[in-house]
Order: sequence, then structure tokens, then C-alpha cells
Amino acid sequence: MRIISGKRRGYKLISPDGLSTRPTTDRVKESVFNIIQTRFPCALVLDLFAGSGALGIEALSRGAETAVFVDSSGASVDIIKKNLKGSGLGDSGLVFKEDSFKFLKRLRDPEFSPFAENGRQFCGFDIIFLDPPYNKGLVNKAAAEIDRLELLAEHGIIVAETEFGGESVSGDDFNIVKKAKYGKTLITVIKR
Repeated sequence: MRIISGKRRGYKLISPDGLSTRPTTDRVKESVFNIIQTRFPCALVLDLFAGSGALGIEALSRGAETAVFVDSSGASVDIIKKNLKGSGLGDSGLVFKEDSFKFLKRLRDPEFSPFAENGRQFCGFDIIFLDPPYNKGLVNKAAAEIDRLELLAEHGIIVAETEFGGESVSGDDFNIVKKAKYGKTLITVIKR
């Protein structure tokens, strides 16, 4: 697993051991970024259920100003931090060990401002990557919460990775921009 393109192209990323984390393959990651390449550069990216942080780190390499990484696993958080430091992108990443849904709710708490030290006010994410464990109902639950809390920037998108033939992205508040199948993986790009 490596950074596919951008200023840190070719850097080899590490990923958590075990079956609980399913890193996005380079082939799928390259295809995802081919679909959304016109979105770069952008200001703010969220990598929710981040695992190794590969999607957010790829976004940083391609020109995102800041990426926020959220995962409930301590091992994953440690690996994200190592990947950020090793790739030289550590100054642009904010990493949180927290339940993804609690984190989303906290973003609207006026007392919580993870972006204050960067001198910016939170105005929504330009891109949100959703890659939760497959077939547990988490993609639609997360998309609904993102919509309810108005966490997308005006022209922001959500990029969801699911298992082909498994849970699919739905919702009345979103329009599907693109769907693409890569082996057993289905990528769905949606916007409000």
C-alpha cells in the first residue's frame, strides 16, 4: 500500500495487522481519486473509520490543506500517526481516537474546535471518506448523521466504500454522483 500521486507519491504506507481493518487497495484508491480528481486542491477532508489513514493521506498528498482522521482503534491511530510522520504530512493531519459517531456530534459542539490551532473556523468538509466495516449498517447511519449535522461544505461530497452486493448507500437527502465497482468493492460518491 502506497501513496499513489501528489507530492509524496510512492511513499509506502503501513497498515494495521489482523482482519478487523481492511485497507483500501492501491487499485481501488487510484480509481477513487481518478473519480474525484477535479476536487483538488481542497481545504478540508475527513477520513472517518480511517484504519491506516490511506485515503486521507492520499488527499493530503494531492493538495488537501488539512485532513482529519477518526478511528476508535488505538492501533489504527498509532499507524495513522506513523504514516503521517513518515510521509512528511504530519503537520496537515489531525488524528482522533474516538467513536466516529461521537466525533461527528462533537464537531457541532461550540466548545470543541479541532481547527482553532490552524487558525480556521469549521465550515464543513469538502470531502468525507466513509470506509466502515462492511455490512453493519454504518455507511447509511454515518451519511444520515453527516447530513443531519450539516457537516459537508456547500459543494462537498461523500465517498463511500462498501462491499459489492452488500450494504448500499441510500438516502433521500443525497444525490448519487457516481457508482463504480472494483472487484468486490463498490465506490459510491454522493452529494447533498
